[in-house]
Amino acid sequence: MTDSIMSKAATMEIPINSNGDTGSLQEDDSLEQAAKLQWSLDEKVGSSRDTRDLQQVMVSGPNLNETNIVSGGYGGTVEGIIPTSSITGNRDGSNMHHSSSSSSSMAAEQTTRGVAVEKLEYMKKWGFNTYKCTKQMISERFGRGSRTVDLEMEAQIEVLRDTKRKYENVLRLARALTNHFYNMVQTQHALGDTFADLSQKSPELRDEFGYNAETQKLLCKNGETLLGAINFFVSSINTLVNKTMEDTLTTIKMYENARLEFDAYRSDLDELNMGPRDAVTMARIDAAQQQYHVHREKYERLRSDVTIKLKFLEENKVKVMHKQLLLFHNAISAYFAGNQQQLEQTLKQFNIKLKPPGAEQPSWLEEQ
Repeated sequence: MTDSIMSKAATMEIPINSNGDTGSLQEDDSLEQAAKLQWSLDEKVGSSRDTRDLQQVMVSGPNLNETNIVSGGYGGTVEGIIPTSSITGNRDGSNMHHSSSSSSSMAAEQTTRGVAVEKLEYMKKWGFNTYKCTKQMISERFGRGSRTVDLEMEAQIEVLRDTKRKYENVLRLARALTNHFYNMVQTQHALGDTFADLSQKSPELRDEFGYNAETQKLLCKNGETLLGAINFFVSSINTLVNKTMEDTLTTIKMYENARLEFDAYRSDLDELNMGPRDAVTMARIDAAQQQYHVHREKYERLRSDVTIKLKFLEENKVKVMHKQLLLFHNAISAYFAGNQQQLEQTLKQFNIKLKPPGAEQPSWLEEQ
């Protein structure tokens, strides 16, 4: 059809008049229409050829895993091949990094959730136990509940607390004596230095000032020796009161708390045994019996610990106080008797070492 149209267009005669104009407008219109038709057909044929070329390139073209890069530089064009697998690898690495970070965040979240659940369970048990103990304590104060009583143990505990209060008073007075006596020794030392200076500047009273200076220096030396004995006495009493007795009282507090818990669970078990015996109640009774046995063992163990500590505390107290009271008596007697040799012998007997004369005397707060 195209060939016939082209042949027709080629063989058409175009008459031209003497002035050079076309002979007929109709023939011009037919030729223009033929040209337009030929152009549209060429466009269709070209598009079909492009489609076939693209398909051929897709089938038999270069590998898509490689990319040709042409760079124009000073030396001309340079071609390079970059494998696209590296880009894919980077994408896979980013995906793996994202998955690892998400898994680590999930593990951290699970750990946090586990800790929160554990704390919640602990608070639940603590609140339940506190409620039972508070209920038992109120019942005991109002005379409604029963309590486990050990008369011998409670009498020993009361004696210990009274002894501790009295020993604390002895410790307070001994510290006050140490401070006052230390101030007196410092005054004697300053007074002896003043007498010695005046003996050098007052020739007419040199002997009198000299005697008094020697006396004050001797008293100061004996006073420092006595301070060493008193400080040792105070330190030993402080250890006995604030460490040994306090440790025993801490165990006694734990024993009293265990006794309160034991009585609370015992009362709970007694109430359950007095109620109906259905399936739910029997399960609660079994759980209450387990808690009762656990707290009973804890109570008996702490009771045994308190008994042992009270025994050893009494023996240690007698031994320590015998030694310290003997030291205090001998040191005070020797000092006020003016017996310097006996005072020094007392310190050697109890293995007390004095500080050098140049060292400052610590206060009782520094000895704690």
